[in-house]
Formats: sequence, C-alpha cells, structure tokens
Amino acid sequence: MTKVFQDGLFKDKVAFFAGGSSGINLHIALRFAELGAHVGIISRSAEKVQAAVAEIERRGGKAFGQAADVRDYASVDAALAAAADRAGPIDFLVSGAAGNFVAKALDMSPNAFKTVVDIDLLGTYNVMRAAHARLRRPGASIVSISAVQAFTPMKGQAHVCAAKAGVDMLTRNLAIEWGADGIRINSIAPGPIEDTEGMRRLGSDPKIAAMLTRLIPLQRYGTKDEVADLAVFLCSPASSYISGAVIVCDGGQSLLGSGGFTPG
Repeated sequence: MTKVFQDGLFKDKVAFFAGGSSGINLHIALRFAELGAHVGIISRSAEKVQAAVAEIERRGGKAFGQAADVRDYASVDAALAAAADRAGPIDFLVSGAAGNFVAKALDMSPNAFKTVVDIDLLGTYNVMRAAHARLRRPGASIVSISAVQAFTPMKGQAHVCAAKAGVDMLTRNLAIEWGADGIRINSIAPGPIEDTEGMRRLGSDPKIAAMLTRLIPLQRYGTKDEVADLAVFLCSPASSYISGAVIVCDGGQSLLGSGGFTPG
C-alpha cells in the first residue's frame, strides 16, 4: 500500500462510523485510526463490533463501539450520545450501513423493499440527525457511502437504486441546511471494489471476473484502500471547500451504464 497521507493527520480527532464493522466501512475506519483518529463504531451485531474494535486496537489504534440498529433512532441517538461523552465532539462521521440482495421488483415482497430503504436511507437520516448535536461546529465533515446504483439503473437492484438515490439527495439537502454550522457533507459512490461481499457474489468465478473487468475503462476492480483514501481526502483540510458533492469511485464503469454489471 502506497502511503498517501501524512502520519498523524487525524491525531486528536474523533471519527464515528455507522456500519463500520465490516467491508469498505471497516477499511475506512482502520485507515482513520492509522492516521491517529479515535474511532467509534456501531453496527447491529455486537460480535462484529467487538471484532472490529479489537482489530483496530491490534494495529495500534484507539477504538470503541456498541451494537445499534440504524433503523431505530433511539438506539442510534443513545450510541452517539455515549460516543460524545466518551471521546468528545465528533470531527468525522461516516454513514455506511447498507443492505442488499439481488431480486427483480416482482420477485421481492414490499417488506423486502422496505427493509433495504430503511437500512440505507432511513438509517442514513437517523445517523446524521442524531449526530448533528454532537458534531464539532464549525469543522465537522460527514461522508455518506452511496453506490453507483444511485444513478445507474440495474436489473435486480430497484430497491438499492431507490435507496441510494435518496442517500445522495439527502446528502445534498443537508449540505445546504447545515453549511451555516460549518459542517461539510459529501457522498462517495463506490463501483466494483475487490474483496467485498458484492463482488464475491457477482464475480467470484475467474472467467466472470475477467469479463467484468473488461467492462471497466480502467480494466480492473478498485480497492478498499482507494475508497478509504477518498474518505480521508473528504475529511482533510485539502477538501475544505467541497460540500454537497457525490464523488464516484468506479474506474469509469458507470460511464458505460450498467451493461454486464446488471445482476439478476
């Protein structure tokens, strides 16, 4: 891994992660901890939270966490209150809790559709709303983790497309409403990222992976390091005048539409 940012960049800063116990979100949390941030994590699974905290501490970082369901505002509010009491005002908030499965619209129940919207969109609102009173003002930076499905229709992904489009629009709206408080809010839309659950399901077969790679202008999957570095940039002084942006990290794949990446 090439070092992109200086050591200690986030020393004495507090970073809070919703959905930070696995995948891309955990990788971002690990990167923030490596740069000196005191990291707080929530996720539905207490075991996964404990494992994530242990991994951060094993690597020399500072972390704490607790189980909370982003669909339950009271649960999220209590977790953020506890985080602020323990570590102080929150400098960086990364909201990335998400749910997904492949199913055509007529093959899923209304409750299945609602579940993804509740986790992705309502969950993002709950996290941001509960965090507002605990954010450092001015100076806080919020990053929501979206997906290219927010603007690229994909068969078998109607629920995710709708939810992530809502996440991006919520990001823009709150960037307007909270800008006067000195809070910046931006969204990252990752595309095909290697070593993630989504790509394991879609392209674990070497032949399929090779075919999918040819559909990406940069001819490769992205890495979790690249998404983490983008999140660091959006929370660093280098992006101090960027707010309300949706930044795509997909090697150019979405420029060509869903194409062969359409599941189902």
